[in-house]
Amino acid sequence: MSQIKIYGLKSSFACYRNTLSDVIHKAVVEALAYPVDKKFHRFIGMSNEDFFFPADRGSHYTIIEISMFEGRSVETKKTLIKLLFQYIEQDVGIAPQDVEITIFETPKHNWGIRGQCGDELMLGYKVGV
Repeated sequence: MSQIKIYGLKSSFACYRNTLSDVIHKAVVEALAYPVDKKFHRFIGMSNEDFFFPADRGSHYTIIEISMFEGRSVETKKTLIKLLFQYIEQDVGIAPQDVEITIFETPKHNWGIRGQCGDELMLGYKVGV
């Protein structure tokens, strides 16, 4: 399971939100061996006065927070991060300098999904990759 929040300037998201969502999902599917039909993204568009960031970042500065079940290897998570940087630059045109990624892992029993505790779900994919 993964839930992804994407923060950026609302005015910038209008230009590339769908493409960014597609490339984030492409990286997650590839790196985590994640099912193609499981896409949980939330775009949080901020106004200029509500989104502060360093002067060396551009107007496409984007923060990606990924919440997922614990269990993936360090190499798998590093692959995900590298693919995100690569695909976002290649397909969306946002330089790695303007992207920050954080992965938050929690035990399955800390999730509630479809009326069940996460550790009681029958998943159609492996978490331990």
